[in-house]
Amino acid sequence: MKENLFIQINKEDNVAVAVNKCRKNQLASVAGNSFAVLEDIPVGHKIALEDLEKGTIIHKYGTPIGYAVKDIKQGEWVHSHNMSTLLSGKLEYEYNPKMYAAPDVKGMRDTFWGYEREEGQVGTRNELWIIPTVSCVNPTVTDIAESVRKTFDNLCDGVFAFPHNSGCSQLGRDHRITQEILSSIIRHPNAGGVLLVSLGCENNNFDEFLPVLGEINSARVKLMVCQDVEGDEVQEGVKLAGELLEEMKKDRRTKQHVSKLCLGFKCGGSDAFSGITANPLCGMITDRLTAMGGTAVLTEVPEMFGAEQYLMDRSKDEETFLKVVKLINDFKQYYMDHGQSVYENPSPGNKAGGITTLEEKSLGCIEKGGHAPITDTLGYGERCCKKGLNLMTGPGNDSVSVTNLVAAGAGMILFTTGRGNPLGTAVPVVKISSNSALAQRKEKWIDYNAGDLLEDADWEKNADDLWNLLLDIASGICRTKNEINHNRSIMIFKDGVML
Repeated sequence: MKENLFIQINKEDNVAVAVNKCRKNQLASVAGNSFAVLEDIPVGHKIALEDLEKGTIIHKYGTPIGYAVKDIKQGEWVHSHNMSTLLSGKLEYEYNPKMYAAPDVKGMRDTFWGYEREEGQVGTRNELWIIPTVSCVNPTVTDIAESVRKTFDNLCDGVFAFPHNSGCSQLGRDHRITQEILSSIIRHPNAGGVLLVSLGCENNNFDEFLPVLGEINSARVKLMVCQDVEGDEVQEGVKLAGELLEEMKKDRRTKQHVSKLCLGFKCGGSDAFSGITANPLCGMITDRLTAMGGTAVLTEVPEMFGAEQYLMDRSKDEETFLKVVKLINDFKQYYMDHGQSVYENPSPGNKAGGITTLEEKSLGCIEKGGHAPITDTLGYGERCCKKGLNLMTGPGNDSVSVTNLVAAGAGMILFTTGRGNPLGTAVPVVKISSNSALAQRKEKWIDYNAGDLLEDADWEKNADDLWNLLLDIASGICRTKNEINHNRSIMIFKDGVML
């Protein structure tokens, strides 16, 4: 008996993806082509749709993802043992602009309820953030946040401390990156108030940091130097937090157009279905948001390698194209400066989930960017200033990536996953599973299941459902699982020498 066990993503593909566990000698049919499965194929992994001689280019998404390193028979498993990447070193690029029609957004829901701030940004939350300038006072900010929560009731959407790994013994670029990322986080519109806590003797002391931070509203940002406090610094921190909360309790949500919304996009623990379900669904959200005048941020530069030309060709003009080229090549140079292979990816978890080469992973990853034009690139700690789709520098590391997105100004982050991840950060993180099994197994982690898109579900209906969920979350009508589970953290990128 024949059974439809595989998905051929593009008619040009010479491999298909297993949507169920496949056993040797089962019969399969793909696009009217029937054949026997010659060996066990794990879920999410690839099978050859035809005989592939050694050296044959392997196509998925209608695009090369590697080549056969040995002869592969129709019906055999295609993975790391018999295929390899086509990528090597830095490349030269040409600008071949390709613009796509924006979706018709007429009649779609286009407002949410947010907190408008002095600088014109709009927050999705009104929270008190307690932020250390240096890791030495991490226990102090944690104790202050806990004491504030016990002392004050319901004056804002929440009180949270954000310990981190930086702020002292740093030199040059690392020191500057720490300052810029912290400065941008402090100015995030979800923070109705910020208590900034210094030890006093760190590299990132207030004399060094405040010129980078710039002018602040003293009613919204309070400063405390622990070494200068007479007595208990936790009690002093609670006192200052109380002053901030008195100001914050005046804040009210007002109706806002989605053009004021900034969304970040991230994937973590991807599987082969991430690029088929969850990521393309996020791409539809990106296209809707940018068509309505909103802002989207896509990061994880190493997971653009192998697919970067597709992004470059969507640059709104040649100037932007050159900025994208620099973003890509600078990150490749970062790898080479450390003696590392540019294409040492995917991760072990990705490979276990069926992703073999970096170009395969990247082609699935950039699906989160939809078809929107690229309007700008961002460095570490740089805040979005141009509407549309922005590409942000940074590694694929989950903790660093979500922190970078917060610094860019994302009011929420859409985080797709095929293997599961409980990570959260300072802003709501919407976890979107690529497969239904994960959503059922890790219900405590997952906010939205894109897995039913493997079962001929309606893409537009799923996009509508996710869009409405996002606007409800932005409006405070519901909370994400990371908020409910108190999973919140930040991690700052480091590269250089430490004293």
